[in-house]
Amino acid sequence: MGNPSYQAGFQLTLHEQMLNYPLKWRKPCRIFVNSMSDLFHEDVPEEFIFKTFEVMRSAKQHQFQILTKRSQRLRKINSRLDWAENIWMGVSVENQDYAWRIDDLRATSAHHKFLSVEPLLGSLSDVNIAGMDWVIVGGESGPGARPMKPEWAIEIRNKCVELAIPFFFKQWGGFNKKKNGRTLDGRIWDEMPT
Repeated sequence: MGNPSYQAGFQLTLHEQMLNYPLKWRKPCRIFVNSMSDLFHEDVPEEFIFKTFEVMRSAKQHQFQILTKRSQRLRKINSRLDWAENIWMGVSVENQDYAWRIDDLRATSAHHKFLSVEPLLGSLSDVNIAGMDWVIVGGESGPGARPMKPEWAIEIRNKCVELAIPFFFKQWGGFNKKKNGRTLDGRIWDEMPT
């Protein structure tokens, strides 16, 4: 959906010709806006962000999920974004060092707020997740993947259960993530907000 894309050594590319695609899709879809990008990256012009929000508001039949690591920019322009019920906003929190992103998200006017705790690289036992609508947890995958301790995932799962926040355990990760599976504490956690 018109994602800005970039990688180390590459320039930012805005795919504006893709922005209106969701308006053509009649069947309701869940659309992850930023699979390999970040809409709130400092090089993405504000006008492009506003156009993206305009399309998402117009395509009411779809659910759009946006994920960012640039929560400070999100918070800064929040008052100029026209949030709609079908726009879900999330932030990535890998460990305690990035817990401040949750406060930035909490300060927005998004109707649905979620955390992507992936890859989980440390304990989040002291982190306040109140006010979140969904939490996704997963380990890092691929060559050189850093390990995720079971107690870190269980701490977050327990907080979610206590606060009645849907919890989704995506994967243990590792070099062979399929072999390591998705079972946490003897079950699959596939909870989603209603």
